[in-house]
Amino acid sequence: MAVIARYRGEILDLAQRQTATDPTFRRLYNHGNLQFTYCLWGLMPGSLGDEESPFNECSHAYLAAAKALLAHMATMPSTERNAKALISDIDAEMVRSGASWILCQYSGEAFSTGAVVEPRWRDIFFHLPSLAVILATVAALGAAACSIFRSRAPRAGAA
Repeated sequence: MAVIARYRGEILDLAQRQTATDPTFRRLYNHGNLQFTYCLWGLMPGSLGDEESPFNECSHAYLAAAKALLAHMATMPSTERNAKALISDIDAEMVRSGASWILCQYSGEAFSTGAVVEPRWRDIFFHLPSLAVILATVAALGAAACSIFRSRAPRAGAA
């Protein structure tokens, strides 16, 4: 999935250029975007490579959706040539890294566009990199809020 992650932008770019879509295309596209949002936009450290990350499963889910979307675009007349070329590029890189497009599995679990895979929120407290990012984000938001509200407070002696 690491290779799919590197190509996700190109997959979505190809999808966004499509004017003729079908229900399967729209379902895969929307589910992948929703799943990406649930996974905090892929910003958590180690979410893909660290099996202990609370964001590992949801990362695999949005990348599985991107891969399924690309495979579906390869069957659509308007995108077939571009999608197959992108699949070929991805497969070549996967082979170089010891994987394969054909053999790549989404996970031991089945993913469905009817269900969103959420991060394991309770496990954030036991996964140091995730906890550090969450705490740093809360601290930054707190500092920003303090600076905004302090600048609005009337100053003593100001006329």
